[in-house]
Amino acid sequence: MVRAAVLPAVGAPLEITDITLPEPGPGQVRISLAAAGVCHSDLSLSNGTMRLPVPAVLGHEGAGTVLAVGEGVTEVGPGDQVVLNWAPSCGECLHCGIGEIWLCADALKGAAAVHARTADGTEPHPGLNVAAFAQETVVAANCVLPAPAGIPLTDAALLGCAVLTGYGAVHHSARVREGESVVVHGIGGVGLAVLQAARIAGASRIIAVDVSPEKEELARRAGATDYVVASDTTPRAIRKLTGGQGADVAVECVGRAATIRAAWESTRRGGRTTVVGIGGKDQPVTFNALEIFHWGRSLTGCVYGNSDPARDLPVLAEHIRAGRFDLSMMVTERIGLDGIPAAFENMIAGRGGRALVIF
Repeated sequence: MVRAAVLPAVGAPLEITDITLPEPGPGQVRISLAAAGVCHSDLSLSNGTMRLPVPAVLGHEGAGTVLAVGEGVTEVGPGDQVVLNWAPSCGECLHCGIGEIWLCADALKGAAAVHARTADGTEPHPGLNVAAFAQETVVAANCVLPAPAGIPLTDAALLGCAVLTGYGAVHHSARVREGESVVVHGIGGVGLAVLQAARIAGASRIIAVDVSPEKEELARRAGATDYVVASDTTPRAIRKLTGGQGADVAVECVGRAATIRAAWESTRRGGRTTVVGIGGKDQPVTFNALEIFHWGRSLTGCVYGNSDPARDLPVLAEHIRAGRFDLSMMVTERIGLDGIPAAFENMIAGRGGRALVIF
């Protein structure tokens, strides 16, 4: 048996309990987790913003060591260090066929399977495929990627979601060019990755926006040249910092209608806004037809940073080893499984960067 954080039902408190995992079957891998990041997507699953089968073992951003493999698995073996990939590509659907693997139609198919068993006979599913809020997990072989050499596993856990998403939002979705100005709305784990990625892309001005004044120092360490405490006048403040024009690029990492609208209004005429935050169906964003024509701005969604993990992880590893990207500065709290509910509360309140569960 292993300890795990189980969501018994949507809206219910997490239960830290023992689960029994099966031995890895054909095409599966059993992993001992070193660390797992507490991501806003886990909160979205727990409160019903994202709908996946429950009960479920949450957690999708993690890294660990392979304990055993099932029949037919040749990509990894016992003792290998791996990063979890919660959105594997099926390689066969329309999106995979045209190279948009981050939109794979079957990426979350594994979340519907039974993952483990609790003492009372409950059979939880693997939240977002990989069930990383547990000492050990069993996943499909295509849900693991080799961990980059020379990077501690506890840091490498962040590569599985926050870093790939933030880096990809800048380099693949917004396609920030050298010399452009970038405004980042929401300085949590993903926002901190976006700031670092914008700096790597050569952005001339990087403006961080958050409701919390306490995050300024953290944002500046990640690469922000300016910091704005979010308010109703945020777009006006951004224009003032950019010569009256607005930023070339805005990246929204919150997932709220008001923040998406503010991010869009923060850009110049012809500017680009990428929405990374996951919002609910009760968050409509409205525009009138004339302003869409007049401003000529673009607004795009972004899933998993529009990333191909197999392609992007080696690139990120080079940035990390060269000191251009700092994983450890993103972690503002190291906790055990029991600390996840408090980490959720901190996210709701807008406190801190990334909380990391250490096993």
